[in-house]
Amino acid sequence: MKRIGAIITFFILLFIFAKWGPAINFNTTTQAKGDPFVVSGEGKVTVTPDIAKITVGIQENGTSLKQVQDSVNKKSKTLTDALKKLGIADSDIKTVSYNVYPQYDFTNIVQNITGYQVSTNYEVTIKNFDIINNAIVTSTTSGANVVGGINFQLSDATQKQKLQDARDLAVKDAKDKADGLAKAAGITLGKVINVSENQNNNVVRQFALPVAGGGVDLQKSIAPPQVQPGQTEIDVTISLSYEVR
Repeated sequence: MKRIGAIITFFILLFIFAKWGPAINFNTTTQAKGDPFVVSGEGKVTVTPDIAKITVGIQENGTSLKQVQDSVNKKSKTLTDALKKLGIADSDIKTVSYNVYPQYDFTNIVQNITGYQVSTNYEVTIKNFDIINNAIVTSTTSGANVVGGINFQLSDATQKQKLQDARDLAVKDAKDKADGLAKAAGITLGKVINVSENQNNNVVRQFALPVAGGGVDLQKSIAPPQVQPGQTEIDVTISLSYEVR
């Protein structure tokens, strides 16, 4: 009877302690048998962009739609011909917009069309960086009165190659970490059973250029704008999952 009473008393005290007693913090790290061993590695590659894209265009206003369109079309041909003379391929000069906007007189109750605004814009891809500054100035001296920003990018071939280089570095980093951790922990790793990848690529660098209506007139500039591509970084994280023997 004393033994039964002691057992009952123990469980009563255990219940009271669990319900009102102080909390006990446990901080453990375990790996159940059969769970994969996961380790991550990082690979970074610095690369210089090999493509530049600029946006140039022509914008004009007038009372006659036909006259404005004819003028814009004539200036557009002069502009594209001048860019081709720099060695830019026809396929690298792409029309990205052509807009016609009626202009209204809002002073009267009846809104009358007083004129038209016509604009056309081109995206110019430049692969020879030696002519970038020349292309910007040539555009403005050949009729362009709208110049957008310049984007430095990687070509598909360069992007693919440099991404693979970053992957190779990330896998090597992950394998080195896995070997070191396994040795320190005294475990034996088996084959890789899963691979995952996370990319953090910054492959576009943008620069603002003077634009019509508020920027510097490049035609009157003392010297052409000096624009350099700089460098960008491709960053890849690879996670490897190993069997644990």
